[in-house]
Amino acid sequence: MMGALPREVRKGRGAASNQTGRFEPLARADIDDGWGSLEAPRDKLRTKVTVDTSRSIISRNTSPDLAFDRSINPYRGCEHGCSYCYARPTHAFLGLSPGQDFESRIFIKPEAATLLRGELAKPGYRCRMIALGTNTDPYQPVEREHQITRSILEVLSEHEHPVGIVTKSALVTRDIDILAPMARKGLAKVAVSVTTLDRKLANRLEPRASTPERRLAAIRELAGAGVPTGV
Repeated sequence: MMGALPREVRKGRGAASNQTGRFEPLARADIDDGWGSLEAPRDKLRTKVTVDTSRSIISRNTSPDLAFDRSINPYRGCEHGCSYCYARPTHAFLGLSPGQDFESRIFIKPEAATLLRGELAKPGYRCRMIALGTNTDPYQPVEREHQITRSILEVLSEHEHPVGIVTKSALVTRDIDILAPMARKGLAKVAVSVTTLDRKLANRLEPRASTPERRLAAIRELAGAGVPTGV
């Protein structure tokens, strides 16, 4: 009897499938023909990093529902793999799946700091708070190596430009040396997402994000350094 394959659960990943993006002309699905020739994948799904060649770095919006009119996302896709992430559908614009592709096919913007410096230098630029990480987390695992978020903060600090950060990673504390001096000038604030204090549940919902305990510790450390911090 023919039937669909079981859930393609991969250890350390939030999505249980990798369905074709909504804009693709064809959709593909593996079907078990009853001969046992197909099995759900058991190998580890590895992250692939690709360079994003965007020519601008600041995204703008005119929504009355948002407290900011501009934002920066250093990455496209997010390795945290949160099962509920509202940004997943954006990977369909790249011809990729909002499922496991979103959390394993990460696009980085290595020229972000250079692009930002150029945009801030434009004659018509008006300074308003930039929201950092509104679509994907600016402190997801690949930030440890590429440090694109840190390079953005360095530019904002040089220009004394206000910034607001949203993250669920304790890695944000790495940049306290930049954030604390900015905060003393009223230029920086951080919000840390704490979905649950149940570590087992967090591991299912947000498999590669910091544990709840580490997030609480990050809030304590940021606040202790004088950085306005919320949850």
